[in-house]
Amino acid sequence: MQSSTQTALPLTMLHLGLGSFHRAHQAVYLHQLQQKGDRRWVLAGGNIRPDMEGTIQALIEQNGAYTLETVTPQGERSYTRITSLQTVVPYDSALSGLVRLGADAGTRIISFSVTEAGYYLDARDRLDLGFADLGADIALARRGLAGSTIYGALTAILKARMLAGAGPVTLLNCDNLRHNGDRVRAGLMQFLELTGDAALLHWMKDNTRSPNAMVDRITPRPTPAVAERVKAATGVTDPAALMAESFIQWVIEDNFIAGRPAWESVGVEMVASVQAHEEAKIRLLNATHSCIAWAGTLAGYRFIHEGVQDAAIRQFAHDYVTDDVMPVLDTPEHPSPLDLAAYRDVVLERFGNPAILDTNQRVAMDGFSKVPGFIAPTVRERLGRGEPIGSVAMLPALFLAYLQRWHAGQLGHAYQDQAMDPAVAHAICEAADPVAAFCADAPLWGSLAGDERLLGALRTAFARVEHFIKDHQP
Repeated sequence: MQSSTQTALPLTMLHLGLGSFHRAHQAVYLHQLQQKGDRRWVLAGGNIRPDMEGTIQALIEQNGAYTLETVTPQGERSYTRITSLQTVVPYDSALSGLVRLGADAGTRIISFSVTEAGYYLDARDRLDLGFADLGADIALARRGLAGSTIYGALTAILKARMLAGAGPVTLLNCDNLRHNGDRVRAGLMQFLELTGDAALLHWMKDNTRSPNAMVDRITPRPTPAVAERVKAATGVTDPAALMAESFIQWVIEDNFIAGRPAWESVGVEMVASVQAHEEAKIRLLNATHSCIAWAGTLAGYRFIHEGVQDAAIRQFAHDYVTDDVMPVLDTPEHPSPLDLAAYRDVVLERFGNPAILDTNQRVAMDGFSKVPGFIAPTVRERLGRGEPIGSVAMLPALFLAYLQRWHAGQLGHAYQDQAMDPAVAHAICEAADPVAAFCADAPLWGSLAGDERLLGALRTAFARVEHFIKDHQP
């Protein structure tokens, strides 16, 4: 699918969720396009929940503009005023501004950034109706009202678009969920079935596309120090300023139904299939990130780069990728198009960037989504080939030890996990045999739950973690 042809009015990409990552990633690519003179597309966006009030207000007052600070692993900082965000939508519970923009014929892409847990999908990619907010959104949708989940928001927007006769639109994921386009589409169709809106379900199938995509840029939560550096370097007072690493990557399947920006001209990789990039990113980067965060917390560190500089933690991450991930992603039958060893080394270099000051608290969150999404696939494939899982087993063992710290109230920071049932997590930690209870948890392990090979590997790995913790006691 080629980029859209020149039109009298710019076309709109409407983004749901104006968090730091979106503003340091997708908005940047569109800004770069505009700086090259291609102004056929503009960005609009707002939140589907009442959060980030201060940032949203600052963006409204600045007409969508904000300053992005980027920093290299060598500590070189640069500053860019991002101006691609033309419309900032204030939050209201009816999502009226987002619905209005989504129903405009000039809006051709609706994009969104959601955490893994925010899709409410179980191991079989079925909606998990045990979540109260998901059930509440189904009830709201039946009454023709918008909700606060991605499905509740998209249903309200697409309903208005269908009724307005505004034409087809592409739904574009900008997050780390594996097969994200396929899976959100499946979740949305299930949601519409549950609402009983057969007409909208039929329209959605015919008038939307959902390309899979892979995104990558480390973007910590902005601190007051970011705005201070921006002021010192540029003279601009910017409450919406944020920072990110210099590295940036976006790989998208070229499956758009109503045109798209010419992203390939600013470095976006438009591909037929994103799977190889996606698997490498999720397993080599995302899982490694979590490994370092869990281990770093157990060692008493606050920041990711401190863990990378710890020889033992760096070895955990290196061995996990080298011993267990690379052999399943690069085989004679299915060779990887990527240099996985080089990618591993670049990832560790990026994580070791001391200027990022990315916290273990941020990266360690949502372990109950990350174990089944980032880690269990490697375990399953290694065991399926009759191969050992000693290195990959260290990651869930680290998470279990981290969970025990949370259970005992000894983390030193708040732990957020949308997919975690606190009662279940506490029960695992209180069990006579926590390792066995952890390995038996079906939401974490699916068909592997209770597998004796998994249990044996986790026992060995957990013993190593205990020694690691003792070695790092003051």
